[in-house]
Amino acid sequence: MEIKFIVIDDEPPAIQVIKTYAQEFPWLKPLHTFTDAISAAEYLRHSRVDLIFLDINMPDINGLDLARGLASCPMIIFTTAYKQYAFDGFELDAIDYLLKPIPFQRFEKAVQKAQQHCRQQLLPAATESMVVHSSYHMVKIPLHEIIYIESLEDYIRIHLTRQAPVLTLMTLKKMQEKLPASRFRRIHRSYIVAVDKVKSVVNRKVRLSSSTELPVSDSYSDFIREWKSGFCLTQD
Repeated sequence: MEIKFIVIDDEPPAIQVIKTYAQEFPWLKPLHTFTDAISAAEYLRHSRVDLIFLDINMPDINGLDLARGLASCPMIIFTTAYKQYAFDGFELDAIDYLLKPIPFQRFEKAVQKAQQHCRQQLLPAATESMVVHSSYHMVKIPLHEIIYIESLEDYIRIHLTRQAPVLTLMTLKKMQEKLPASRFRRIHRSYIVAVDKVKSVVNRKVRLSSSTELPVSDSYSDFIREWKSGFCLTQD
C-alpha cells in the first residue's frame, strides 16, 4: 500500500529530515515540498495527496489554519517545536503530533499510525452497515450497497444495489453525518452519492452504476474536480 505525501515547513533543514527518514519506508512516496503554506494550499486544490507533514508556526499561514481551510483533508502529521499546539492538532483529528527535533523512532511510530489508518479504511465494506426505521421495521443496510440517497423533505429514500429503495424519516444532513465522508459525498441539496458508484461526470451531472443521472449543484461543484483528479477516492 502506497502513501503519497507532501511536506510543508518554512525551514528547509526540517524538510530534509523528514525526506531522509521517509526513505526508510518504501511505501512512503514523496510528491512535493513547500516552504510556504500559500503555495501548498494551491497545490492541494488540484492534486491528490494521502498525507501531509505540516509545520504549525509558519510566517504566512499558520499550519492549523491551513488544515482547517482544506475542503477535503488528507491525513495530517503536525511537526512543530511548540508543545502548546498539541491540543489543537488532535482536535483536527491529526494522525500524530511530532515535536522538533524529531527522533527517528517517533517518526516511525507516526507513519505506522498513518499506514494503519489507511488499512482500516480499506477493510471490506461488506462488514459495515447501518440500521434505519422504515414502515415500523428496523432495516439493516450494508453501506457497500448504497448507490445514492435522495431527500424528500423530512424523509430520505436510500437507493440500493440489491433491493428496493428504503424510505426512512430523517433529513439528508443527518444522514450525511452518519456516513463515512471518504466514501459518500453530497452533490446537491437533494442528493448524496456513493463515490465508488459514480461512473462518469458530464455537463454537471453524475452517472451512477445504476445508470441514474443526478445533477451537481453550484454549492457542491468541487466534487466534480475532486472526482476527476481522484482526490475524493484517496482513502478508498
